Formats: sequence, C-alpha cells, structure tokens
Amino acid sequence: MKFNFLGIYVAFLAVSLYSEAYCAIEVVDEDGNLIRLEKPARRIISLAPSVTELLFAIGAGSQVVGVIEYSDFPPEAKTLQVVGRFDLLDIERILELEPDLIIGWKNGNPRASIEQLKRLGLSVYLAELNDLPSISSQMVNFSKLAGTTIEAKEAINYFNQTYESLVTEYSNRESVKTFYQVWESPIITAGGKELMNDIIELCSGENIFKDIDQIAPKVSLEAVIIANPEVIIGSGAGLTRPEWLNDWEIWPSLKAVSGEHVYFILPDLVQRQTLRTLIGTKQMCEHIDKARVD
Repeated sequence: MKFNFLGIYVAFLAVSLYSEAYCAIEVVDEDGNLIRLEKPARRIISLAPSVTELLFAIGAGSQVVGVIEYSDFPPEAKTLQVVGRFDLLDIERILELEPDLIIGWKNGNPRASIEQLKRLGLSVYLAELNDLPSISSQMVNFSKLAGTTIEAKEAINYFNQTYESLVTEYSNRESVKTFYQVWESPIITAGGKELMNDIIELCSGENIFKDIDQIAPKVSLEAVIIANPEVIIGSGAGLTRPEWLNDWEIWPSLKAVSGEHVYFILPDLVQRQTLRTLIGTKQMCEHIDKARVD
C-alpha cells in the first residue's frame, strides 16, 4: 500500500512538472487581456523595480534579462541590462534582448510604448499592485508565466501568512489620523487608491487624504494643518531620514508634533510592492500604535 501511494505521488509530480514545462500557459492581466505562452518564459523583461524584485522572490531571477532603472534589489538585479526608465522605455534595446515575456506596470509605464511593444508581436503582461493582497496574486501569476510555481510557494505562503497575522494584530484597533508624506516641495502624499492607503488602513490608521482619487497627489500645508494628523510618517527618496521631516517642529499645534509622533520609514519598504512591504507595514503599524498609547 505504501508503495502504491508513493507511486501515485511520483506520477502526480511528474505530470505537474511536465504540464508546467510543456503545456500552454494562460493568464489574464490587469488590463483584462489573456496572455498565452506556449511554454514558460525564459527571457523576461521587467518594467518596474517592484516587478523585478518579485520575479527574484518567486525563483525566476535567472530568467530576467532586462530591467528598468532603479531595479536594485536583490543585488543581482543591478547586473542586468537596463531598458530605460519606468516612464521612458528604450524600445530598440528591448527588442535586442529578444524577450518572450515583458511584465509592465499598468498605471506606471507609458501606454503608447506598451501598445507599440504589442504591435511588434511581443507578449506583454500588465500588472497593477495597488494593495497588499495584489502582491500575493501577482506573484501567483508571475510564477505561472515563468514556470516557477513550485519554487514560488515558499515566498507566497510567507507573504500570505505574515499579512494575515498583521491583519489579526492591528485591524481592529482605535483609529488614528495619519499623514504620510512622500516629498516636501511640493508636499506629496498618498491618495485613497494607493498601496500606502491600504497599509495605513490595515494598521487601523485613517489616511487624512484618503478621499483624493489620484496617485501621489500634491497637497497644501494648510490642508495638513487643518486635518491635524496624530501621526506623521515620511519617506523621501534616500536611505536616511529626510531633513524636511524635522520642519514640522515649527508647528507645535499639530497633534503629531506635540506628541512627538513624526517618524521615518525607508521608502523601499513601503513604496515598492514586494515582500519587503510587510516589513514596512509592521513599522507603520508600530508607529501608529505609539500614538494610541499617548
């Protein structure tokens, strides 16, 4: 009986591996288009740093042949051919790399360039990562397209389990008015349809600009003062706390300032939609939680 179970398992595994390697793959992207590959992609170009990082996380790093500027994690990504900026693609260089799959950013890459790549006969899958659950679902789709569903299981399970534990720990706590600042001049924040809003809400925070229906909206100093956030969290663009976060100290009437709840989170941990976002989410929740204690 044991031998029969073992034989069945081996046969099932063999069929799974054969199917993944040789059967056509069909996945619907965020534009509603069916992407069909006759076999797993072996030459992939990523058009977003977050996509690059996720491809390495699901075991497809060795299949990535081209990336977009600022694809710097993991370190191996920095050795790959750069095919432009997220908003300015080098079509000629992309063609030279002969990709069998391009993974683009639906609301980040220029639509005209994406359509041009499609007209040239290239397979383009468009991803959108605007909340935490979408990170997991995109990893599933990427792994199907790359033929790495087995290798991706550990990363996907880690993300799902960690996400659920954060939801359980923080989702039903007292609401805290939160202001997230991306940049200083002009003041740039996060609207209600961005990953940052989802992170803040998971932590039971209330994004003071959640009603703005646009990406990276510019807001006035007066609007922040009127909203009077209890927590201010900034990121900037570097590895250290930006000087402009300290400028809020001249406004002691703000609850976040008087309560000393002005914090910094490394931008790559909350502005890139990757597994590392869970680290940034935990930090965000801990910062917001401190305001509850006061």
